Amino acid sequence: MSTPQNLPFRRRSLLAAGALVVGFSLLQRARSQLAGGGEGSAAPEVIAPDLAGDLKRTPLLDAWIRIDSDGKITVFTGKAELGQGIRTALIQVAAEELDVMPAHIALVTADTARTPNEGLTAGSHSMQDSGTAIQNASANVRMLLTRAAATQWGVSEASVQTTGDGRLLSSDGRSAGYGEVAARLSMHVSALANVPLREPARFRTMGKSLPRVDIPAKLSGGVAYVHDIRLPGMLHARVVRGPSYGTRLTQVDAAALARLPTDVKVVRNAGFMAVVSESEWSAIIAMRQLQAGRFMRTAPPLPLTTVTQTLKSLPSRNIVILDTNDRTAPATRTIKASYVRPWLHHGSIGPSCAVALFKDDVMTVWSHSQGIFDVRRVVADLLDLPLNKVHAIHAEGAGCYGQNGADDAAADAALIARAVPGRPIRLQWMREQEQGWEPLGPGMFTELEASLDADNRIVAWRHDVWSNPHNNRPVGAGGVIAGQEVSPSFPMPEGKPIPMPEGDGSRNSNPLYALANMKVNYHFIKDMPLRVSALRSLGAHLNVFSIECMFDELAKAAGVDPLTLRLAHMKDERARTVMQTVAQRFDWSKRPRGGALKGCGMAFARYKNIGAYCAIAMEVEVEQETGRIAVRRVVSAVDSGQAVNPDGIRNQIEGAIVQSLSWTTAEQATFDSTHRSSFDWSAYPIHRFSDVPHSIEVHIVDRPGLPFLGTAEAGQGPAAAALANALADATGQRLREMPLSPQRVKLMLGASPGSAS
Repeated sequence: MSTPQNLPFRRRSLLAAGALVVGFSLLQRARSQLAGGGEGSAAPEVIAPDLAGDLKRTPLLDAWIRIDSDGKITVFTGKAELGQGIRTALIQVAAEELDVMPAHIALVTADTARTPNEGLTAGSHSMQDSGTAIQNASANVRMLLTRAAATQWGVSEASVQTTGDGRLLSSDGRSAGYGEVAARLSMHVSALANVPLREPARFRTMGKSLPRVDIPAKLSGGVAYVHDIRLPGMLHARVVRGPSYGTRLTQVDAAALARLPTDVKVVRNAGFMAVVSESEWSAIIAMRQLQAGRFMRTAPPLPLTTVTQTLKSLPSRNIVILDTNDRTAPATRTIKASYVRPWLHHGSIGPSCAVALFKDDVMTVWSHSQGIFDVRRVVADLLDLPLNKVHAIHAEGAGCYGQNGADDAAADAALIARAVPGRPIRLQWMREQEQGWEPLGPGMFTELEASLDADNRIVAWRHDVWSNPHNNRPVGAGGVIAGQEVSPSFPMPEGKPIPMPEGDGSRNSNPLYALANMKVNYHFIKDMPLRVSALRSLGAHLNVFSIECMFDELAKAAGVDPLTLRLAHMKDERARTVMQTVAQRFDWSKRPRGGALKGCGMAFARYKNIGAYCAIAMEVEVEQETGRIAVRRVVSAVDSGQAVNPDGIRNQIEGAIVQSLSWTTAEQATFDSTHRSSFDWSAYPIHRFSDVPHSIEVHIVDRPGLPFLGTAEAGQGPAAAALANALADATGQRLREMPLSPQRVKLMLGASPGSAS
């Protein structure tokens, strides 16, 4: 496909000449096409187990790095920028190991024709997998350049150094640019394991808070998102559906069809219907007219019972996560508690959008899906096209961690584009469609039981969690809405649990603490009463909430400080350091004591027990008249291994705190037996600027030279638990069911002291 001349510059660069990475072998290209990865995808085959990160799956250096004869350096990643700042961080990693300035690096993100297949951008894996791969690939390339220059000059490799500006310098004064040396060198070779990395003491780029490259356009209203793409001859489309997932229109008014604007085309395939127009407003008017007809529910009625009642009424499969039998002292006190979270919307500020063009028998799709290689498979399946006839390109969307409607919108756009060949189709969902049709974050509940001995040691711990699968991301046409509407329709995939240590509903249910007699069970519920899939942090949100609330409940029963109880049961030194750092920065020992509707709480977790360490302390004040929880101060400490961009790490933890507080105190999807009812921000309130904590501090425990640890989702659970613990400290009473809304808080304040719910 030729590059559209008026495509925004950043998009043009993704389609420029040389889009196919030079040196991708046919085998490598086939592997990239057929494999997926990450949560919910078929992981690409591990073919080089001794290599680091995703080099294990794509070991050829020219799949990651290209150096042109003029010295231009292009780096490729299969991960997508979702607002987590990964573009900036990966540029820094490559620049550091190649020993060039970041401005010399052009980064290409997830693109099925250009980049390695790294599966999903999910689970806080970008730095651990792609960052590590790019770091080691860059070190390999730097070594190849140095060796090639030494051979060319007839000197020892040790006498050739890189200069930090894309040049090589020999001790005898001879020099050459990277492009000149690379022109005589093939990088179509496999990476070598354990190539020396640059010493942290010599870092020029990593560890510095460089400005994020994705921010200027977003702040200035420039071209930042897939929503902003404009192509020559582009048409606007809207899909026509019932009010929410599990419904369909029973009839389309013939008179409404007759009244449609003359420039509107209707695209139909069995139960799939969309309208296309030169004018976006005409498409919206047509959609409104056609969508006004009657609808019926095609799925079983939505449950009107509580989360606990609903999930317990469904068949479950017990998966044992932990079962230890330690000899310990007898228990002297036992606490039992259950904790609940409702179904949650992703609450993406920008409704899902995609652009598709079917031209010369090739379908090109721009999507903000977190699984671009999955989008290619889905579209190929839906349209019965060969994989090599579908080109999927990631373009940022306006906010989502998890599976919102992006994959569905990409399929919608492709289906419409197939019916209108040669014209780019921009398909955007409306706000009520986003809220009505996107997968929800699953409702969950836990039951915990823990016992202390006479010395306040935890001598028994039981944790049971009930949940639907958290990751139903589509890997075929049956996973998207359009695939269930066309004829013949595609079967829906069966929900499956994700094995630990990643886990889904079980994620972080296994405490990092050294506890005796631990029994952890995941009651996996395959049948889904609502459409659900991944939401940021998956089950870690409720599991960490449950564990950390139970620790505070035990500390209160034992009459000991919550931090003391945590440290007494923690052997991991990095975890202890993070907790002690947050205690010091918060001045925990001198914190305001609870009561008079003011209180403090803390919480800790290591994400998935393999990612970043995060501890949070929080000070709150409860408004007596309204029940509103005002968060006065938040202090966090995080250990992400080697810090690439400290400010980027702070961005992620701050964002996790703000989002988690909104989930924990305000958000809850609502519905009646026929359809969802939380269609907009009035029915589904999310936190506004006035709800943001007065002060948030994030302190980074840097670990120079240690592996990168995933950070983006590390703060969700600790933030929720710290808030609940601070609320209990302020009021002397505990709420265990989210959302900890003003209504619930006010009701609790009117109850007798010491009660809990």
